Amino acid sequence: MSMKITDAQYVSKRRATKFYSLSKLIGYSVFLVTALLAGPVVGADGLKIELNKLEEADGACRAYLLFENKAASAFQSLKLDLVMFGLDGVISKRLAIEGGPLPKDKTSVKLFEISGLKCETIGRILLNDVINCQDSAGEKMDGCIEMVTASSKNEVPLFK
Repeated sequence: MSMKITDAQYVSKRRATKFYSLSKLIGYSVFLVTALLAGPVVGADGLKIELNKLEEADGACRAYLLFENKAASAFQSLKLDLVMFGLDGVISKRLAIEGGPLPKDKTSVKLFEISGLKCETIGRILLNDVINCQDSAGEKMDGCIEMVTASSKNEVPLFK
């Protein structure tokens, strides 16, 4: 027994296939627009923070941080929560520093003092969090810790 498809069934099936394809296209479009509008916009390289140098200075340890901003926007504020660990792995000090302002597509060096610690007693530095993150217009941004890559040029690692 052979089954023949009538013209009405054929037209109905083609319409259903077109409707399904159009529904998929609309779904993909909504997903793409949502993905583009969600969260902070980060460039391909994001924000790189490098511990470049540590040096003794007046009873404190002076740290040189290199900020390379390849994110999609400038930062008015980028306040970091840093935790210093001793050579024994025990926390020695916690410090909040302001890394901003950071222009877009610019590399900057910022210095800060770690008072009460000698450089040779620091085993590693944890970038614990980004406490405050504001774009060039002063608007608070979320998810800034995710866009940061931490590294070090010396024997004391900077990590997150």
